[in-house]
Amino acid sequence: MAEILDKVYDPQKIETKWYSYWEEAGLFRARADGASPPYCIVIPPPNVTGSLHMGHALNNTLQDILVRFKRMSGFDALWMPGTDHAGIATQNVVERMLAAEGVNRHSLGREAFIERVWQWKAESGGAIINQLKRLGCSCDWSRERFTLDEGLSRAVREVFVRLYEEKLIYKDDYIINWCPRCLTALADLEVEHDPHDGYLYYIKYPLVGREGSLTVATTRPETLLGDTAVAVNPEDKRYLAYHGAKVRLPVLGREIPVITDPYVSLEFGTGALKITPAHDLNDFEVARRHNLPAIKVIDEEGLMTAEAGKYRGLDRFGCREKIVKDLKSDGLLEKKERYHVPVGHCYRCRTVVEPLISKQWFVAVKPLAEAALQAVRDGRTKVIPAGWEKSYYDWMTNIRDWCISRQIWWGHRIPAWTCKECGQVIVAREDPDACPGCRSSALAQETDVLDTWFSSALWPFSTLGWPDRTPELKLFYPTTVLVTAFDILFFWVARMMMMGIHFMGEVPFHEVYIHALVRDPEGQKMSKSKGNVIDPLDLMAAYGTDAFRFSLAAFAAMGRDIRLSEERISGYRNFANKVWNACRFTLMNLEDYNPAAASEARPLPAVEAWILSRLQQVSRETAARLDAYEFDQAASVLYQFIWHEFCDWYLELIKPRLNDKVDPGARRHCQEVLLKVLSAILRLLHPFMPFVTEEIWQKLPGASGSIMAAAYPEPDGSLVNPEAEEELRLVMETITAIRNLRGEMNVPPASQVEVYLRIGQASSQAALERHRQSLMLLSRLKELHTDAAAIPAAAAKAVVDGVEIFMPLTGIIDFTEEDRRLAKEIEKIGKELAQAQRKLANEDFLAKAPAEVVQKEKERLQSWGEKLTKLKTHRERIKELMG
Repeated sequence: MAEILDKVYDPQKIETKWYSYWEEAGLFRARADGASPPYCIVIPPPNVTGSLHMGHALNNTLQDILVRFKRMSGFDALWMPGTDHAGIATQNVVERMLAAEGVNRHSLGREAFIERVWQWKAESGGAIINQLKRLGCSCDWSRERFTLDEGLSRAVREVFVRLYEEKLIYKDDYIINWCPRCLTALADLEVEHDPHDGYLYYIKYPLVGREGSLTVATTRPETLLGDTAVAVNPEDKRYLAYHGAKVRLPVLGREIPVITDPYVSLEFGTGALKITPAHDLNDFEVARRHNLPAIKVIDEEGLMTAEAGKYRGLDRFGCREKIVKDLKSDGLLEKKERYHVPVGHCYRCRTVVEPLISKQWFVAVKPLAEAALQAVRDGRTKVIPAGWEKSYYDWMTNIRDWCISRQIWWGHRIPAWTCKECGQVIVAREDPDACPGCRSSALAQETDVLDTWFSSALWPFSTLGWPDRTPELKLFYPTTVLVTAFDILFFWVARMMMMGIHFMGEVPFHEVYIHALVRDPEGQKMSKSKGNVIDPLDLMAAYGTDAFRFSLAAFAAMGRDIRLSEERISGYRNFANKVWNACRFTLMNLEDYNPAAASEARPLPAVEAWILSRLQQVSRETAARLDAYEFDQAASVLYQFIWHEFCDWYLELIKPRLNDKVDPGARRHCQEVLLKVLSAILRLLHPFMPFVTEEIWQKLPGASGSIMAAAYPEPDGSLVNPEAEEELRLVMETITAIRNLRGEMNVPPASQVEVYLRIGQASSQAALERHRQSLMLLSRLKELHTDAAAIPAAAAKAVVDGVEIFMPLTGIIDFTEEDRRLAKEIEKIGKELAQAQRKLANEDFLAKAPAEVVQKEKERLQSWGEKLTKLKTHRERIKELMG
């Protein structure tokens, strides 16, 4: 016996109920027993400080679709969850809290501060996990990891020590990216470059011992205080006479050499380049080649140092204003030009980054990068879409050593100690008690912590138990696929490739699927500053999680960004309601159906043969699309089949048999197929819309357990029936043509009409005769003639696949009145069209109106034009019928 669904679908009523049921029943847990083929995805761990945004929502919806699909397909599916300790971001959050209390981390001390961060994590760090659950994510929460938990900390330490022992980790002076706000080094990838409107300053450097000067062009005049040379290209004929000369540094008066180096561009500025080794990466490399000193004139807080002379203590930007003023008064500022300057910002706090020389820890990545490059070239890891492989190759080929030390407290503290007595550096798996060289116990541990991405790079194998050889590691590594956004392809994916291959001897994942960005309806990137951020939690509350998830999947076309709007999600809420109402109708018609009772053998009617045949093809195509990560195509296949074939046609076509009081066997046979199809539809739809499908599944006659544990539909080739599909195609197209004629001719919906068919093929005539009842009911006919010899007078006509359709309209519509109505409508639309044309021909309107207003007017013009064409065509047909 079937249970009846509520009249209205209420997502809020069912979502929490079913998520709790799934968790309590242990349905998310991987068995890890080797009895089924493994399927594993590691979640890109969200920051513990994070809140669910659109990027998370898309990324995790796609992962959940895959995991649910594979779990139902018989795989032992492990979706490994966890969060990232997010060193800089988390420390900033807690420091802001302390500031509100009137204290700072330095007054607390390191241990007490770290304790406060752990306390904050315990109280607030689980928000993002609860939001992922709200999204329906079926992660194995029993295995949840944190990048600072005990097991991962052990893995991090083991990796650091091994790389140090292999001489792949070293400490050195180097020019690094420094954030004066976060007071820490940043890796190249943590610097975001944005174009700024700035200036190119042309500054004269007076020659020493001769008349004249050399003019250099720079965007940062404040750094000239740290210049130790002026460089020219040895091939530049303009400066051949100045090789080996000296110039006097403006303002400070220090003498510096003119050097030659092929790095200098002949096209930029004047061709003479100031060299500031302490504050520019390229200048640092030039200085190394020429043994030039490096003079630090900007400190870690962005203030000018004592080496800056009278500018000491000024903010770097304040110094720029002052030094430009002084250069102008000294007659040394030749000119300044507007210039588009790419400026690096800290990816966390958006402060302008300062290049500084500092003692830092580095990973020598080139040996690791080569193996990671080869793995993609060999196809051991496949990047999808393939276009991203070029970006991967370019970055890995030109990779620089990775600065892994950060001057903060929250994170994995670097396991290195320096002996205060003899200076020996000790890197160890366990905290040392004494120096192995001099046996002194006076040891000072490194105060820096590791870059957050260092621990994240180990995620695919550390979460599975490494460095121990656990059963999970053996079974699930390499993982199956990584689903991620392109913006962390280098931050994270490339580094996981390097570390996975180096420490496991195998790639961390067989495939990497890179999805696009979610943008606003106009295609703009969402940002708080633009005020165009759409909160996924609000959308789930308003439209239901299933509609939201299906929307994301439906628009997740490979390689194309998603333009998301509430209107689109509202459309898929209508789809969820359509599914609900169709299933409610179905269950009402299954109230008396007992699946355990024996059924008499009967031939399969054409309608049932058609829907079962289509179901096999939809099952096959949906699975194939998901395996190819074509989420939008899989969603489209299901949407079209469920809405248009199952709801609009199949349920309508079988109503007479469901209501058959004369032949109960026919009704039961119809119920049997209906239940079979509905069961398969729910299972196909479940990975996309888990909540509504579970609610309906629980009401199906004969269903047991959760839909999560039900088998994903396997196509049955014996049920594929091209003849039935062709027959029903003809029937549906004929009904559609008759309905279109009614609409075009403005036939009142309540009016029943006669239709005459002239059919060229006997097989088509036999097929339409077999479906006479459906043609009559669904076309609202009072009479159907399938052997029309003569063409009726004043009949509208349509043709479908060799079948001519005639609909006599005498007495149904008033031709004269309809002609008059159409004439008035054509006149009205013509005026609207002319008005839109005048607007778009107005240069003043085009110049002043916002782009979206102009676009809307163009769309109106197109719409009026199409409508006018249809009205004119219809009027011509009416005139023909009038004779």
